[in-house]
Amino acid sequence: MRLADRYSNLQPSGMIKIFQAVEKMDGVLNLGIGEPDFDTEHDIVDAAAAAGKEGFTHYPPLPGFPDVRDAVCAYWKRHHGLDVRADEVLMTAGGIQSPYLAMQALLNRGDEVMLIEPYFTPYAGQVDSCGAVAVRIETSEESGFAPTAPDLEKAITPRTRILLLNSPCNPTGRVVSRERMEEIAAIVKKHDLFVLSDEIYESLVHKGAHVCFATLPGMKERTITLAGMSKSHCMTGWRVGYAIGPVELIRVMTVISANQTFGLNTLAQKASGYALANHDAKLIERRDIFASRMNYVADRLNKMKNVTCAAAEGAFYLFPNIKGTGLKSEDFVWKLLENSRVAAIPGSAFGLSGEGYLRIACTRSMDILIQAMDRMEDFCGKL
Repeated sequence: MRLADRYSNLQPSGMIKIFQAVEKMDGVLNLGIGEPDFDTEHDIVDAAAAAGKEGFTHYPPLPGFPDVRDAVCAYWKRHHGLDVRADEVLMTAGGIQSPYLAMQALLNRGDEVMLIEPYFTPYAGQVDSCGAVAVRIETSEESGFAPTAPDLEKAITPRTRILLLNSPCNPTGRVVSRERMEEIAAIVKKHDLFVLSDEIYESLVHKGAHVCFATLPGMKERTITLAGMSKSHCMTGWRVGYAIGPVELIRVMTVISANQTFGLNTLAQKASGYALANHDAKLIERRDIFASRMNYVADRLNKMKNVTCAAAEGAFYLFPNIKGTGLKSEDFVWKLLENSRVAAIPGSAFGLSGEGYLRIACTRSMDILIQAMDRMEDFCGKL
């Protein structure tokens, strides 16, 4: 078989390599999975079943059911003050399809996309698939892993088209402040950029407040907001995402999506519309549970030999600094897995700025987190 040249050297990411290794091992406490451990609430499942019995078993409208898109609009108005209409919303096959469609619609070959390190690994592959160029903006723990205005100014060229933001951030769990967001918005306006704002973790801010980038002055027409149901409503397996942006862009993304998925699962859509309208209290309940877990794990990490960890801010990730151990991120993670049966993700999997760090997902029960921290503390003590 002859594979396409563009995939001839394709290799799994550092994250996937860890997951593949874990599948072959017994007794692993896996802190690498970015998925809530809560099942989808039963009434949401019931809403999907009811929709099936009501006959919603045929092709859906390509952008999504109008009532479901209305529910998205109401949710973002209620929670974040974003005023949008249903024709500014596209339902997608998971949150990960949205940035891909947006890049396909916006980028020409050779255009540049600024990725803020550390970044969610698939972003870079999506940029490459458009024939565009990923320009990686290095950040530091001292800056909260958020870009400064000078960082962005230095990286911008005549080919720069898109800035991709992610707050709360995967992998760092950090939340970009309003002040920093306003500085970024000024740069975006000055250089006539477009922003892909990945806000999939918007409901999970434990410290500070979530800032919807599109609500900043002059940014709505320059921004597509990327979100979905996986993290907020514990619906990862339903594969429901959505994009909110200018009508012209949403229309083009819809046409592109027709060549891939031809609409989003009808029952998953109806369940999502119900969840968005009825589960605000559950969002707060789960946010507080994740915050409690993260605070516990951060406290434990800060007591370990040669490890430091910033306080929890958002999402359900911690990004501890293990530079004091003298080990590279990948070496530390593999030794931890092989010797202690605890899985984490090397920070280097998320760009150069992630070297010397780990991503720990606090998506397991407190009992499992306690066991994992005991094992990791013992491991670090023996290094």
